[in-house]
Amino acid sequence: MIRVFQTAFESISSRWEPVLWIMALATMTIGNFAALSQSNIKRMLGYSSIAHAGYVLVAVTSHSTTGTAAAMFYLAAYGLMNYGAFAIITHVAGKGETHVTLDHLKGLSQRQPAVAATLTLFLLSLIGVPLTAGFFGKFYIFKAAVDSQLLWLTALGLLNSAVAAYYYLRVLVVMYMHEPETTEHAAELPGGIRITMWITAAATLVLGIFPGLVLDFATRFAVLNK
Repeated sequence: MIRVFQTAFESISSRWEPVLWIMALATMTIGNFAALSQSNIKRMLGYSSIAHAGYVLVAVTSHSTTGTAAAMFYLAAYGLMNYGAFAIITHVAGKGETHVTLDHLKGLSQRQPAVAATLTLFLLSLIGVPLTAGFFGKFYIFKAAVDSQLLWLTALGLLNSAVAAYYYLRVLVVMYMHEPETTEHAAELPGGIRITMWITAAATLVLGIFPGLVLDFATRFAVLNK
């Protein structure tokens, strides 16, 4: 998409930028408000993915080298934290995915503290908390938008991030501030899920502390793309 709009359609950017502006706002808003009403954790993450696609569209709309680099960095960061979060939810859901509601996460911090802590990291990164990959992802996207004078889109994007923070933090409340609904021993974490969880968690932290590892590469690509 970046290649098409910033190379093939470069000469008519004044025509497609307003369209992408509206698409970015609509995607963020619809995705976040749809996720807000979900009690099914997988559906919540699914709808939130729509909202995150809207954030990437903000970067594309900025129509700049910074925006291109920000979009690529965000996609890398989002891929890590979302893959890790879905791996954990898949484990919690169990066979047949019968445990996929927020109620099934109650007391997860007591039943499986390491799993709860790792899921917390992913959710905080999805919110955009500092020292996580998600923070720098959103920071660079909104910086690109401000640099391109997309001030209203930036403001509305930040408001959307606040809406998203509510439903992500709701999961943390359920995990840490509610008692487990069952006394059954939690299922053992499969090896594949365990490896995925720790690798994505480590990468989420590394990109949150050393964003240049990916951003420098993305910036070089953006410059060449121009």
